[in-house]
Amino acid sequence: MQWVKVLGGAVGAAALLGLGIILGHFAIPKEADVPAPSISQDLDLEILETVMQHLDASRIRENLRELSKEPHLASSPRDEALVQVLLQRWQDPESGLDSAEAPAYQVLLSFPGQEQPNLVTVVSPTGRVLFSCRQSEQNLTGEQAGPDVVPPYAAYAPPGTPQGLLVYANRGTEEDFTNLQTQGIKLEGTIALTRYGGAGRGAKAVNAAKYGVAGVLVYTDPADINDGLSSANATFPNSWHLPPSGVERGSYFEYFGDPLTPYLPANPSSFRLDPDAAPGFPPIPTQPIGFDDAKILLCNLQGTVAPAAWQGALGCDYRLGPGFRSDGDFPADSQVNVSVHNRLELRNSSNVLGIIRGAVEPDRYVLYGNHRDSWVHGAVDPSSGTAVLLELSRVLGTLLKKGTWRPRRSIVFASWGAEEFGLIGSTEFTEEFFSKLQERTVAYINVDISVFANATLRAQGTPPVQSVIFAATKQIPAPSPVGLSIYDNWIRYSNRSSPAYGLVPSLGSLGAGSDYAPFVHFLGISSMDIAYTYDRSKTSARIYPTYHTAFDTFGYVDKFVDPGFGSHQAVARTAGSVLLRLSDSLFLPLNVSDYGETLRSFLQAAQQNLGALLEQHSISLGPLVTAVEKFEGAAAALDQHISALQKGTPDPLQVRMLNDQLMLLERTFLNPRAFPEERYYSHVLWAPRTGSVATFPGLANACSRAMNTGLGSTAWAEVQRQLSILVVALEGAAATLRPVADL
Repeated sequence: MQWVKVLGGAVGAAALLGLGIILGHFAIPKEADVPAPSISQDLDLEILETVMQHLDASRIRENLRELSKEPHLASSPRDEALVQVLLQRWQDPESGLDSAEAPAYQVLLSFPGQEQPNLVTVVSPTGRVLFSCRQSEQNLTGEQAGPDVVPPYAAYAPPGTPQGLLVYANRGTEEDFTNLQTQGIKLEGTIALTRYGGAGRGAKAVNAAKYGVAGVLVYTDPADINDGLSSANATFPNSWHLPPSGVERGSYFEYFGDPLTPYLPANPSSFRLDPDAAPGFPPIPTQPIGFDDAKILLCNLQGTVAPAAWQGALGCDYRLGPGFRSDGDFPADSQVNVSVHNRLELRNSSNVLGIIRGAVEPDRYVLYGNHRDSWVHGAVDPSSGTAVLLELSRVLGTLLKKGTWRPRRSIVFASWGAEEFGLIGSTEFTEEFFSKLQERTVAYINVDISVFANATLRAQGTPPVQSVIFAATKQIPAPSPVGLSIYDNWIRYSNRSSPAYGLVPSLGSLGAGSDYAPFVHFLGISSMDIAYTYDRSKTSARIYPTYHTAFDTFGYVDKFVDPGFGSHQAVARTAGSVLLRLSDSLFLPLNVSDYGETLRSFLQAAQQNLGALLEQHSISLGPLVTAVEKFEGAAAALDQHISALQKGTPDPLQVRMLNDQLMLLERTFLNPRAFPEERYYSHVLWAPRTGSVATFPGLANACSRAMNTGLGSTAWAEVQRQLSILVVALEGAAATLRPVADL
């Protein structure tokens, strides 16, 4: 791939500098107006301020208008047209980057049938259709119709036409189906109506199939997204709330990455699984519907009234079924038919990569990524992030072309393809360049949805990135209220008490909701996700209301989400400042001591909630306590070493060795054998946690499974194994932080 040749060539051409560090500033073309790079090059605050001043809200707005004017489903003609837009921007002679390219992968995608559209109907015992759910969303603004608007569907759900009595299964968790079974409701052969939230999309179908359910319907309840509002007058286009016909599309595939090439890049020559035998697809037909149709189905159900926690905002008592009541709109013995005609197709999907070579350390990469594909117009998701990406790269590209700036380390901008189908583009990239990225990547910055709403910053990340995000946000004014920094405004909405710093904004942890997932879970790269969001005290919405619908348009953003685009500009400044601090600072601004707070918190939770239980099974937390203390000591010693170097005049080798310790710490928490049942999850601190205790995920999950088993069971042996994995990882992390010469 060309980006490897560009960066690899720069490294190969590097001279032997100073005390023998292989650095690559001699690989940079020596234009007359480009100042010669210094091996001690550090963050230039004047350049940083210049970038902050030139990030233009109106340009971001125009970017968004262009990006979202047409639907751009992954691999569609418009998606590929946007590939060319990005290439043109990044190859512009006035504001482009050093190089840009668009490598493609051959991946398995899922689409609804064109000749036979998916359909949900209520049918009489004689087969007569009594009611049909909408097959498309209402065309409220002239943008919800047309051949490029993909109708609502559950990507990767199998084709089929199950028919049966309807039951209401709340959020489709395994506990929900157990609850129904406990109440004596026969689930075999039924159609389960579920609502979004509580369990992942695909998990709803997996859970339902375990109980013999034949098909699944999914809808968004106004109680979960609209603060209870459901009328046409109270929803889009009259407000930002989801209109009654709105349907959330999405991938129902269990894993991330191309479904047929796990752990291999989806190149044409790669081995592929048999699609009929590949794991991770929903086992039964599934179809999403709007809440206006869900209301007709749910409000006609018979049976026991659902528990209070299962009730919603459709204006009736939610009942469990099975089947319809005799005094409703349908005969009591009517059934629901779910006709799904989805198809699987191998398609080419492109990533777009733009590269700025580093002047001093071209073999160290700071990656900044955002996906490009959307379900429909995708103004918020993901084009708000792409609009910011294009503006930031324009400002940096302009400085680059003028010859006034070049980063110390290489910057790689990425526009990922097919994220909506399961983080495919970014995962294939990490699979193809696994070793190179692990060896050379300093950090990954993700800006997917840049603005959910315009109240406050929301940042998620691994603990070492906390300090650089805080430093950046303290220097940038918030869009509102006037007079506050982004940091000061953030802390008003979301904060925690830190033993080291006092009251600080809350940095969320990273799950698997966007393209950071393969970087943190698979590669062990310090990662973050940056966005502006809403005031949680004023809404219970689980996400912005038009998420993954045909109503997520430019007009929606311009009128309701961020009028004036001040929050988009704030995210551009925050992400840009973080990017420059990581790419240009002599010493990497990653604070490893901040991991100590996380480890100590996890340890205390284990001691308080699991300690007594573990003692009953002769399992001691003592080695884990010692390992945490070793890490804390090594981190504190490294902090002192950094301070001493910063006060002096360190030689280049000392700086390089120290930065490598900071960069490689996250890798020490990887163990590819820790979670054999989980694809790509290797990070022992951030893997999915199913246990109820907020502690180390492997330990929490193992204890949860072992809870009701006897002494000496294999489940308790797994608890001991997970504890050993943790101890080894923490001791390895401490060893990485100790002086390099100490073996």
